[in-house]
Amino acid sequence: QVHLVESGGGLVQPGGSLSLSCTASGLPFSFDTYIMNWYRQAPGKQREFVARISRDGLKSYADSVKGRFTISRDNYQRSLYLHMDTLKLEDTAKYYCKAGEHTNYWGQGTQVTVSS
Repeated sequence: QVHLVESGGGLVQPGGSLSLSCTASGLPFSFDTYIMNWYRQAPGKQREFVARISRDGLKSYADSVKGRFTISRDNYQRSLYLHMDTLKLEDTAKYYCKAGEHTNYWGQGTQVTVSS
């Protein structure tokens, strides 16, 4: 059974930083073969793409987070990370880790709240 477990969410002031982690287990194939993704969903809004990292380490970001967020991975630890700087109120959302592109391998999410 696939498990993706996110951690690291919390309450942070605008302009602050936060780092999220996601650890995978039970994937059908080796972790390093998967494109790994972060998505987020704010209350009343659809889930949206945040960042993606390929098997080879190529990264892509949503325009709204480009220059502020950094995605990384540790294949040995089967882990995915998202470091978030200069957080804004509109970054408040539940953040989800997803393994693969055309899969249904999602974590349960971790809440990030940006508030003064």
